[in-house]
Amino acid sequence: MADFGIHVLPPRPDGVSRMTHYRTVLEMLPEQVSTIWISDHMQSGTRPMAEGWTTMAYLAAAFPRLRVGSLVLSQSYRNPALLAKMAATLQELSGGRLVLGLGAGWQEDEYRSYGYDYPSGGTRVAQLAEAMQVMRAMWTDSPATFHGTFYSIEEAYCEPRPDPPIPIMVGTNGPKALGVTARSADWWCWDGPWDATYREPYERLRQHCAEIGRPFEEITLVSELALWFPEDPAIFEAAYEHPFYPGQVFNAVGPTPADAIRDIEQLVDVGVQHFPINFEDMSTLRRFVDDVIPNVRLDRAADGPRPASGTPSA
Repeated sequence: MADFGIHVLPPRPDGVSRMTHYRTVLEMLPEQVSTIWISDHMQSGTRPMAEGWTTMAYLAAAFPRLRVGSLVLSQSYRNPALLAKMAATLQELSGGRLVLGLGAGWQEDEYRSYGYDYPSGGTRVAQLAEAMQVMRAMWTDSPATFHGTFYSIEEAYCEPRPDPPIPIMVGTNGPKALGVTARSADWWCWDGPWDATYREPYERLRQHCAEIGRPFEEITLVSELALWFPEDPAIFEAAYEHPFYPGQVFNAVGPTPADAIRDIEQLVDVGVQHFPINFEDMSTLRRFVDDVIPNVRLDRAADGPRPASGTPSA
């Protein structure tokens, strides 16, 4: 059965501390919301931003009912062997509640500001693939040795090793990174809704899995949704640009709870099992809790649509 998480909270009121806002929002959520997700960005002009891993670790302690996950960590920002150790430590301290989301990294101005090299997209994807190999080695071998093009470790210990194993989730819609996902990831995440943004990378991932002989069903499918239920449905615009992501078009789900129910059930029927939600405002959050969660079907329909076959168009 599918369930929900929360990624972007409604805007924080002026004068309210970060943790007070988290507590206010998270204590509203029913048991069908099982995760909280944290982004991995360090700056956006002068806007206050908290570092992602520190925030995630703090929330894991503060809210023991919820699993915690990164959506997603840039593989460039932390040495992968150190990240493997950090993740194993948090997995132990949280009682096994971590989902480690990774991506190839994309925000060039942030890389430059913090002094990181910003290689080509193909190189960053290759680094992502090696980073995942390093982490798997650290979690399964004791000691671990790995020598790659970008990363190397020699008799590195990661004790205690994570128990249960930490799922690695890749967040991407890029063709090359989807190939890495097919080979090495446990979970995959991209933005919904189905027709607007999820279908094409979903089909590409299926094709990559078919080419290497991996059962597509082994990968836990995740779809992030941005919900907006305005008081006046006439002002709703599905496609929008977020100021933090210049040039990228996102698709909101709305303008009513009934629209959200339709879009969620469509994704459930193609196998999506988890939905991190971004909320436009507190009113949308309340209507999601009151009107969507009690009424949405979270099991795949017996006669529902099945994944299409074939390679999507470029």
